[in-house]
Amino acid sequence: MTPYESLCDTYLKLLSLDPNNCVELGLTEKLDELPDPTLEMLHKTAAMAGELRQQAEALAPELTDFYQRLDAQLIALAARALELRNNLSFNGKLQAQQLPDAGGEISSGIFLLVTNDPRPAAERLENILARLSQVPHYLEQALQRLDTPVARWVDIELEIIEGLPELFATTLEWATTQKFTDLEVLREAINNANRALEDYSEALRQLPTTTGFSIGPEKAQAVVAANGITLSLQEIHQIATDFVHRTRGDIETLRAKLVEKYGLDSGLSTSELQKFLNARYGVKVEDGDFSSVIQRYKDEATRIETFLTGRELFPIPRDQAMNIMQTPEFMAPMIPAGAMMPPAALREGTRTSLVYLTLSPELMDEHTELGIPLMMVHEGIPGHHLQLATAAMQKSLVRRTFSASEHAEGWTTMLEDYMLDIGLMGELTDEARFQTKLDISRIGARVAIDLYFMTGEVHYLDIGYDLDFVDSDPFVNAAELLIAATGFTPGRAQSELNWYSQERGYPLSYLVGNHLVWTLKKDYPAAVADSMSEQETDQNFHRIYLESGNMPVAMLRSVFEHEIQRAL
Repeated sequence: MTPYESLCDTYLKLLSLDPNNCVELGLTEKLDELPDPTLEMLHKTAAMAGELRQQAEALAPELTDFYQRLDAQLIALAARALELRNNLSFNGKLQAQQLPDAGGEISSGIFLLVTNDPRPAAERLENILARLSQVPHYLEQALQRLDTPVARWVDIELEIIEGLPELFATTLEWATTQKFTDLEVLREAINNANRALEDYSEALRQLPTTTGFSIGPEKAQAVVAANGITLSLQEIHQIATDFVHRTRGDIETLRAKLVEKYGLDSGLSTSELQKFLNARYGVKVEDGDFSSVIQRYKDEATRIETFLTGRELFPIPRDQAMNIMQTPEFMAPMIPAGAMMPPAALREGTRTSLVYLTLSPELMDEHTELGIPLMMVHEGIPGHHLQLATAAMQKSLVRRTFSASEHAEGWTTMLEDYMLDIGLMGELTDEARFQTKLDISRIGARVAIDLYFMTGEVHYLDIGYDLDFVDSDPFVNAAELLIAATGFTPGRAQSELNWYSQERGYPLSYLVGNHLVWTLKKDYPAAVADSMSEQETDQNFHRIYLESGNMPVAMLRSVFEHEIQRAL
């Protein structure tokens, strides 16, 4: 085994420490285990990540092959991110001691075993039974780890825990339909798990809590850097400010054009125009039968793929598939609106994504003739499905499994504009772009709130909206901005803020990724202008982006530079 192969092997062992990672990646080990929530395991993982980082940093300069050196750098970055996350502290304690996350850790692996695992149902249910049997002991250990948790995070945990019995009940219903041989054992394990959840929730409510959860600017910059983003917090904030100014101008220009096009009152507000378009281009549902909506999504996916195939703009591999379906009734409690399950990165065979749509009369404004095409662009081909299915075919273990949020979200948000630019929506381009610009407005607010929550510095909320942020509660200030940017109801805004507060560095990745991908897409033609036509430039850009696999966009830029030099 070469030093490079040994490094990759150690990297896979690090990923495999977490049983939920094993389920998500499509591995066959630890499927019947819950993660270990103890501080001892946290320290063990951090130590292993630190050792791997040092090995990768030492080996990378010695590797002469460009892509092996890139993989070593990616391993170092992934290990660094894990090491930082496990050692992250504030209020004088580790984040893990202040973040109750048992609900998510218990449910995520079980959910994936139900929804996105091609093995026979009996095998998956055996794994789920084993996991459920471990819930009482897991909760005891999870509770012992906590020390003065963040009050908001306690509320989030209690809400998640409250929904777990429903998840377990739907799993039991599925097991019943599958005639699972250990059905009664499963039922008893669920009963024991539910009792343990009640005890855990009651104990959690009794713990002293804190309201502070910011980590300060220095650690915030470290989190951003560990995600492979080389920008400063100030540069990221400026990107958001510029984006808000530009997008609000675009929306007003489109509003004026569309009001004139449809002969509407010139003073019609943006929200009123949106309601008009939703009504005009809504998908009809007769007698509560949503099959026509599902079929509309399938037809649109086919239309988009045909549109792209004729232009040969994206490499679309054969061994991939995307299944679009209405959420089965037993799964509906687990998927309140919709979900996209990407291909498991290390599972062989056809790389299949699953798109579940939970449909109801109240949600139909989300499913219009303007929204459906762009949703399929984002989630399907050429969006997340094509990107992640192609990455899952990578020979490189690292670039199949690496998690780069700004690479993924930057790609899909770029495509929403790009596909309109090349004529996907024809005469409805302005209408679709108006809806898209309204929807994407949230990503500017996400940057501001992410920076604010991480640093605790309120000035990051100033991105161009005429608002005063004077409340002592950061969630009140953040909600004020998010509602102004998106029109969300207060309840919807608070739900969004829950994950913003916990997933440090992820909310800002949408806009940062969009900015970095568009910059790269504009720089590439200038570098190859003498050797390629405009269509060839787009074809090659998309090919390199997709076939290079997952990595931060800053490192992807070096791949483009390498490929340009190699072509000379």
